[in-house]
Amino acid sequence: MRARAAATWGLFAAWSLHEAEEAAVMADWLRRNLPRLRERLPSVPEETWDRLERDMTPERVRTAIGLMGLVMAAAAVDGGRTGGRSRLYQAALAGYGWHGVIHLGQTLALRGYTPGVATTPVVVLPFSLWAWRELTRSGADARLGRATAGAALLFPAGLVAAHGVAAAVLRRRGPTVRPSRSRPRVRQGRGAAVQR
Repeated sequence: MRARAAATWGLFAAWSLHEAEEAAVMADWLRRNLPRLRERLPSVPEETWDRLERDMTPERVRTAIGLMGLVMAAAAVDGGRTGGRSRLYQAALAGYGWHGVIHLGQTLALRGYTPGVATTPVVVLPFSLWAWRELTRSGADARLGRATAGAALLFPAGLVAAHGVAAAVLRRRGPTVRPSRSRPRVRQGRGAAVQR
């Protein structure tokens, strides 16, 4: 038997719904919450926070998510082609589900909203559990331990590659000017600049 197409091709659709939330809010959320994150995680080097603040622009986040989408699309296609037997697909499905668990853990640890947690209980976890049951029912030799080990390699490598390529693409495109929130606004008043 083959796993239903909704369980294989559906991985990309479920992933896209979830990532739309992250793409919409991640950069701004990070910028607003950096002081709290610095306080809660004092062992993280200051240079790491500075790099995140500088590099995690909305453009960089959306580009990296789009590139990671290519990996998830390839996994869904391979899953559909093999009826769910593909190790790439199974690793991507396991990683997607564990990714949802991590979202819940981050939210509990920070005691508040974190990007991606809104779609986790309604999309990520239900789809992952259902698709995994479909694989088991179809006899697709779906082993969660093996798939989780594959996910532990696939996801970090995919994220690092996606952000690296996104940085290179945006660097070639040229600098994006972001308005500084700390810069005073200037208006003209009777021949002299007045700051407010």
